[in-house]
Amino acid sequence: MRRRHGFPPRTGENQPLGEFIETGKFGRMFPKLPSFTPSQQSLTELGKAMNDPSPNTPDGDNLNVPAGFTYLGQFVDHDITLDTTALQDTLVDPLAVQNFRTPRLDLDSLYGSGPDVQPYLYQLEDPDLFLIGTTNEQPGAGDPSIPTKLPNDLPRAQSTLGLLGDSRNDENLIVAQLHLAFLKFHNKIVAGIRDGSIKPKNSTDKSVFIQARELVIWHYQWIVLHDFLTRILDKNQLETVLTKGRRFYKFKEEPFIPVEFSVAAYRLGHSMVRAVYDYNRVFSNPPVPPRPAATLELLFLFTAKSGEFGDFANIPIPSDWIIDWRRFFQIDPNVQVGFSRKLDPFLVDPLKELPNVPEPRSLAVRNLLRGRSLGLPSGQSVARFMKLQPLTKAEISTGADGAVAVKHNFHIESPLWYYILKEAQVQGQGKRLGQVGSRILAEVFVGLLEADSSSFMVRCPDWKPILPAQNPGTFTMVDLLKFVGEINPIGDKQ
Repeated sequence: MRRRHGFPPRTGENQPLGEFIETGKFGRMFPKLPSFTPSQQSLTELGKAMNDPSPNTPDGDNLNVPAGFTYLGQFVDHDITLDTTALQDTLVDPLAVQNFRTPRLDLDSLYGSGPDVQPYLYQLEDPDLFLIGTTNEQPGAGDPSIPTKLPNDLPRAQSTLGLLGDSRNDENLIVAQLHLAFLKFHNKIVAGIRDGSIKPKNSTDKSVFIQARELVIWHYQWIVLHDFLTRILDKNQLETVLTKGRRFYKFKEEPFIPVEFSVAAYRLGHSMVRAVYDYNRVFSNPPVPPRPAATLELLFLFTAKSGEFGDFANIPIPSDWIIDWRRFFQIDPNVQVGFSRKLDPFLVDPLKELPNVPEPRSLAVRNLLRGRSLGLPSGQSVARFMKLQPLTKAEISTGADGAVAVKHNFHIESPLWYYILKEAQVQGQGKRLGQVGSRILAEVFVGLLEADSSSFMVRCPDWKPILPAQNPGTFTMVDLLKFVGEINPIGDKQ
């Protein structure tokens, strides 16, 4: 095989020699930094120590981030990345890893390729509108008095698989209900454009579908930048990137997804996951006997992608599993919202034994080994490269995880994913990411918006959201859910 542009053949065992790569690929933000490849045994031991010792105590809650943002983060991830390669022992060249999502915040996970190419995502008689599914014909076991066949599930094929632009949004019930909310968000905007209550500027020459899609995407981009990122990032790092520009995430014409982002920094969400959720009035936390609590296991059970662990008789979902968004976002001051877990090096117990995956089944161990296989640099080397002060040995040495880190000299050089979570614990007090993690996320998200010629940041830098909002001129997830109008479809009546 001939070599081109200085790159060796794509055997999966070589490190990329540059940072500028073609669209649709993964690549490196820090190609000049050496890979950090400790033994798999040491990473396995560290991963097993990254266990939340008290997963249900309020002390571990992040009062800055309601629980819904955990799954908004997952929804965003499914919009920009899809890596289908298996976990491997050998080093993998990111240039040989295909990203099957467009590296843009363009909601291709929602719209697919549009109604002409994927008509099964849309209503046959009115392809401007998304298809909406209904709940199960059978009453739910938790509260059989709730009416059946409500328009509150994903659209599904006869096989029960969701008809989605990205099937991963049927992986768990919360992200599935979030996907459904975005489907209804689009449909509501279409209705508003048609009746004249929504008047997009400079769009009279475009079809209703294109006008609605643009409004949905721009409001979504605004939410990601101004509602989601501002909650989880060091505000100084985000503001620096927005005002002074990017320094580390560089590309020529087309953006790529850095593995330092996808395999380390953006896996912060795994630390935010709860073991049990206060889901709705039927499946609450604490549970009301004889109804079960909405455990993480149950939220994966009521999906068509839960494999052998799923109960396909419960798909479409029963009506008593329709979400109450007031318990996931701060919508109603009279309803206590649930919070995500703190950003720290600890994951809840259900993530120690993932169902339906080969060994290792611990998510923490898998993340660490994935970082090793892709040759990620250490957290300290990234901090030094960014001219930031790395965490001290003493700061990394704290806690049960820190003791394992010391045993394997990870307090000197740490796996990047672990370092970013430890940095969040130390610098962000568990409320937000520290400097390195924040800077990686800020550079990539701003870069993806700047690289997209159709984003609001490029097309109309002074644009402000036009839809109804609590604070006009801005837009949040709470505003989106209020606009859709289905905050708590099953009501409060017991």
